[in-house]
Amino acid sequence: MFSAKDLKRMDRDDLLELVGLETKKGPTDWLLPALGAFSVGMLVGAGLGLLMAPKPGAELRGDLRTRLQGGGDTLSNGTGEQRPEPVSRGA
Repeated sequence: MFSAKDLKRMDRDDLLELVGLETKKGPTDWLLPALGAFSVGMLVGAGLGLLMAPKPGAELRGDLRTRLQGGGDTLSNGTGEQRPEPVSRGA
């Protein structure tokens, strides 16, 4: 049988296993590993996409910069349409 010292060293999972039960699994037990694997997959995919891009690095970065700036303008406008470019008045 068990002595008092043995019972003190046991945690909740050990006691539940002793009677043939297990702890209830919550959503974080499967959600966090799935999100981690998804994030790693996204990073690897983005890296491979940049490595296999048909344009040189400087040209690709310039294209990405203009697309991101255009997307920021569309989001800040709130209507889904891009803002018109301001008319510059030459001196």
